[in-house]
Amino acid sequence: MAKGGGLWYNGHSQTKRKGCAAIKLFQTAIEPRCAYCARGRELDPGQIVCPKKGVMSAGSHCGAFRYDPLKRVPPRPAKLSTANLNEEDFKL
Repeated sequence: MAKGGGLWYNGHSQTKRKGCAAIKLFQTAIEPRCAYCARGRELDPGQIVCPKKGVMSAGSHCGAFRYDPLKRVPPRPAKLSTANLNEEDFKL
């Protein structure tokens, strides 16, 4: 996958094609980290074994970074604070 690109899905294949409506599945600007690099393997929590650089910190990266969306755990969504809401907030 090219830098700055993304994974596209148009209902038939996972590529962007002319004339097809496509939905973007992943962000295009993912900050590179060894924790979700396709080349790296987890050694210990916080340590990744890279075939290019050896043992690396999970937060670091190198020029051989290849994004693997299945390794990335997205941040948890913020909880909704309902303490300040009342019945009038939901009336039209």
